[in-house]
Amino acid sequence: MYRLTKKDPTDGIFLSHDVCLGQTLTLTEDNNEIETIRVVDDGSDHTPECSNRSGKPRLNRWVTGRGLKIGDSQQRVIDLYGQPNSRSPSTKDGKPLELLYYAFDWAGPDVPQVMEVVCTRDKDGKPGRVVEITLAAASL
Repeated sequence: MYRLTKKDPTDGIFLSHDVCLGQTLTLTEDNNEIETIRVVDDGSDHTPECSNRSGKPRLNRWVTGRGLKIGDSQQRVIDLYGQPNSRSPSTKDGKPLELLYYAFDWAGPDVPQVMEVVCTRDKDGKPGRVVEITLAAASL
């Protein structure tokens, strides 16, 4: 239920929207090299017609190399990647969020150099959830 499409032939941005999961994947490229990969929960409801034959919701295929995906808890981010290099409050559309920043420059040029994970904030004893993941070749 998703397809990668080029938004504008001149801007180097490719989009794919998964209507079943309510997520958008964006790739930006420069000189035929991927600069950033971003997955965002667009806040839309999941479409019931997207269940697989067993009636279960479709699995999220957009995950990081360590298995992090939209909807995971903030604690899972830390379990998978350790404490972030920095964390800071953020907002989007008036919603309070928290930004976790990881620098991977120590790992060499063959891996993304930066990962930003945006989570909802803890509320009513419930842990924050991942709503956006960005991997980038260079510092954002």
